[in-house]
Amino acid sequence: MKRLPSLELLDVDAGTEQEIAASLRDLRMFNRFFGGVRTSTELVRRAASWSGSRATSLLEVAAGAGYVPAEVTRRLAPALELKVTLLDRARTHLNGSRNGVAGDALALPFPDSSFDLVSCNLFLHHLGPDDVRRFALEAMRVSRVAVLINDLIRHPLHLGLTYAGFPLYRSRLTRNDAPASVRQGYTPGEIRTLLQSVDITNIEISRRYLYRMGIIAWKRA
Repeated sequence: MKRLPSLELLDVDAGTEQEIAASLRDLRMFNRFFGGVRTSTELVRRAASWSGSRATSLLEVAAGAGYVPAEVTRRLAPALELKVTLLDRARTHLNGSRNGVAGDALALPFPDSSFDLVSCNLFLHHLGPDDVRRFALEAMRVSRVAVLINDLIRHPLHLGLTYAGFPLYRSRLTRNDAPASVRQGYTPGEIRTLLQSVDITNIEISRRYLYRMGIIAWKRA
């Protein structure tokens, strides 16, 4: 199944306020029940355990209102104190969060090594290959320990499941965006090749529940 760049309506807020809100609730459902929160939690736990510290700083890119990092923080407490900063392209997407920053994921507005971890969830598939490389380099620059990527896997059966899920979706935006996301997603092998092409070589990739993949790109040798 060849990758096919596709328009996702939520990316451009192409709907009414009610439709956008309903589509965001659908995203929360996907992350809650279909592996999003679980995958991010396991990635953070693994990456944070390397340092042995009980406090870890994390930048969540394309965070929206921050549902996933908030759930990860709750699940890992009190064993790990996660200090989260949210970044999104639009301040309105941050829903008034006091720890939110509006900025460009491809030119992160932070100095080198500002955070222990840089993470993203269901973001990478929105980027073409050149922008995946740009984001990876920026994320590695800003992190001290690792970059964590939680995304879907492109696969024909996964595409079929997005159509089978239509009765669950609250918004017409989701009925467009769910299959579009799969069509423009990457495979684990493609992501490994893209990261290696910019000299990121210490990479762990795992396949997760319901066509998710979890990626840790370590800064250490």
